[in-house]
Amino acid sequence: MAQLKLENLKKQFAPNVIPVKDISLTVNDGDFITLLGPSGCGKSTLLRLIAGLEKPTNGKVILDEKELNNIPPGDRNMAMVFQSYALYPHMSVFDNIASALKIRKIPPEEIKNRVSVVSSNLGLTDLLNRKPKQLSGGQRQRVALARALVRKPDVFLLDEPLSNLDALLREKVRAELKQLFANQNKPVIYVTHDQTEAMTLSSKVVVLLDGLIQQIDTPDRIYNQPANKFVAGFVGSPQMNLLNLECKQGSALLGETIIPLPKGNESLSEVDLGIRPEDITLATENHKITVTGKVLLTENFGRELLVSVEIPNSNHFLRILINPELQWNENNIKLALNPNKLHWFCTNTGNSILSGINN
Repeated sequence: MAQLKLENLKKQFAPNVIPVKDISLTVNDGDFITLLGPSGCGKSTLLRLIAGLEKPTNGKVILDEKELNNIPPGDRNMAMVFQSYALYPHMSVFDNIASALKIRKIPPEEIKNRVSVVSSNLGLTDLLNRKPKQLSGGQRQRVALARALVRKPDVFLLDEPLSNLDALLREKVRAELKQLFANQNKPVIYVTHDQTEAMTLSSKVVVLLDGLIQQIDTPDRIYNQPANKFVAGFVGSPQMNLLNLECKQGSALLGETIIPLPKGNESLSEVDLGIRPEDITLATENHKITVTGKVLLTENFGRELLVSVEIPNSNHFLRILINPELQWNENNIKLALNPNKLHWFCTNTGNSILSGINN
């Protein structure tokens, strides 16, 4: 059983350049952990620290109770898949896949057997004699994955491996990846800024910002119980509505609408309210929290419409998802907010006031 641990990991390149500030994380066999965050948040640097391509300024990388800080990349038994595929253009597919095994002086017959099994699993058997220039983008990506899998490493590291693929091919390869690594039962650390990849592939998502972990949780909890305003706004498409509201007498004010604050927070003078577009509907008489506004913009997504609604007397607008078959008055559209789907955040810290985090 392989277990990878990061203890207070930090990487500093210059006094004001600290892409990884203080990261602690444990990844067990079978875990598919995605590092998710915007460009510059430190996710690729963190992956390079794990692989040994960078040395940490502080902290430790530990695999099965063994510290790896001073062990070179080639001796860590980790397989890394890069964004650029990194295939040898003069080698055949077979030789690209087998290259790491040949360096380790694995017997030729075992190399042949390993390559045969991995190639069959990835649909590369008929391509083994081709050169990379004769392959499509999806085929090249599978060759890069095969080269990692054939090594039978202790840990898999993947750095945005699907970013060079077009949208339809990315969806196909993403599904293949999920099934492929489910059968490996090894720790997998996957770097991406694409939240769809993170939410569909991962057993847990690590959301990063400015070199610090914002939340570690299952995809479901990341989406439905964000720890702070950054996570709430970064995860989800269309983006969550986030409104800074004035509070009076234990309620937040959205235009003419009064929304009761969560218990224990009635003394707040202002608060940030979040609600996802899919959690707002056209109002009926049975809805408790309703708000009226004017339609500013309608975007057709085919299956649904994304409608931007201005709320009078508030300097706010809400984006909502509506079935195209429904009818409404553009100048006086009445909306209902699902009271069970409201997210509340401390204005000063951005932390959820319902998550138990100090705010």
